[in-house]
Amino acid sequence: MPRVVITGMGAVTPVGNDVETFVASLTAGKVGFNPITHFDATETGVTLAGELTDFDPLQRLKKRDLRRMDGFSQYAMYATGEAMEQAGINDDNTDSERLGVIYGSGIGGLTTIQEQVIKMHDKGPDRVSPMFVPTAISNMASGNIAIHYNAQNICTTIVTACASGTNAIGEAFRQIKDGRADVMITGGAEASINEIGIAGFAALSTLSKATDPEKASRPFDAARDGFVMGEGAGTLILESLEHAQARGAEILGEIVGYGSTSDAYHITSPDPAGTQASRAMKLAIEEADITPADVDYINAHGTATKGNDSAESLAINKLFGEDSDVLVSSTKSMTGHLLGAAGAIEAVATTAALQSGKLPLNVGITEQDPECQVNLVTKDNQNTAAEYAISNSFGFGGHNAVLAFRRWA
Repeated sequence: MPRVVITGMGAVTPVGNDVETFVASLTAGKVGFNPITHFDATETGVTLAGELTDFDPLQRLKKRDLRRMDGFSQYAMYATGEAMEQAGINDDNTDSERLGVIYGSGIGGLTTIQEQVIKMHDKGPDRVSPMFVPTAISNMASGNIAIHYNAQNICTTIVTACASGTNAIGEAFRQIKDGRADVMITGGAEASINEIGIAGFAALSTLSKATDPEKASRPFDAARDGFVMGEGAGTLILESLEHAQARGAEILGEIVGYGSTSDAYHITSPDPAGTQASRAMKLAIEEADITPADVDYINAHGTATKGNDSAESLAINKLFGEDSDVLVSSTKSMTGHLLGAAGAIEAVATTAALQSGKLPLNVGITEQDPECQVNLVTKDNQNTAAEYAISNSFGFGGHNAVLAFRRWA
């Protein structure tokens, strides 16, 4: 079976609008939370979000494109532009029928939906934009990417809530591994910092109400009180090793395993026993043909909600053992939770950590929760030359998705 390597990465995040800035921010422990500016959030009781800063879509997109794209599609296209430029994929070195797209989004064009529903309510149905449907539907990040890059292989969208980005990358990995494509554009995008997005998650009591950015998202901390909403996108270019080597591509890393399971437990809460989350990790590690002892780092889902962090910690300990040396961090302590894009930017972060030998910090910890007994990444241990890492994503509905990565040497 073909080996699957990473030849390009792109990122648009609350801590950087390109991969280099994003990774440097994670290494330094930079927190990307500020008071919400997209709308007046006073009545929601939520103050902070991980909004993009200094983001100019016109650096990669045209004005006419913006009128036909919700923010999530804009972010996806922008991150994909960076990734494709790095990979160097073009019509001369890649058959368009062997180039595909599998991209994820948890919610899709939520801002467009909100705006057009309000317009219909206030001004009548005949005032709804003819571009409403093709702008709002969740598959349009994938569709826009495929159209722009003439990708004529599979073009599909994964919607598994907060596991969407990781499931998308995993399914793209399988597409190449099974010989159905040579190159896949994959990742996830989300743009849900708006009235209905914040109000909806606030109603579920999942969002932090902290006003201090340094204390807002605290994965694995005893005083954690919820997540901070983030926005953005992450893109990976996956390629068969044979195809990459034939065109002389620079290889950034390798995906060696993918595991996906279902809790079959509850529509929003993770199974507190962590059984299927643990099994998803086990499946990814088994496909990589390694053992848990070979894994040096786990990029945790780590949402900073009470139920998630304790269940994930238990799942890790079930598989790795309570005395394991594996290091763990949640980059959501800096980026916030990008929902369907979370796993995508975390895949970028994990690949970069293996490249550089510098693991992302787990910031915001004052007192580690006794129910979260995992070895967190700190400034004292972040300089670790890891060879294997896994990245976890768990979504509402019980979706569990895990990717296993190997450092390219």
